Amino acid sequence: MIEIKKFSASWCAPCRMLQPVFEGLEKKVDNGVKISYIDIDENQQIAMDYGVRSVPTVVIEKDGMEMSRLTGVRSESTYLNELKSIQ
Repeated sequence: MIEIKKFSASWCAPCRMLQPVFEGLEKKVDNGVKISYIDIDENQQIAMDYGVRSVPTVVIEKDGMEMSRLTGVRSESTYLNELKSIQ
């Protein structure tokens, strides 16, 4: 199972810019990929456990192991390419 964890915050402008990218991504990934949205203000412990120091941060895991970490605003194709390299 592949899981994409998007760490963000409501006050973060780049996080809001990334939202449409993830809406498009949700339509293109198959059922074997789960996307989780984690607000760092509401889930501070999870953010600390993952060592998130800036937002947006996207962590891609496969079978519970971190395979990739991207920070900042990236294109939809960047995330799709990361997924292809992991699968």
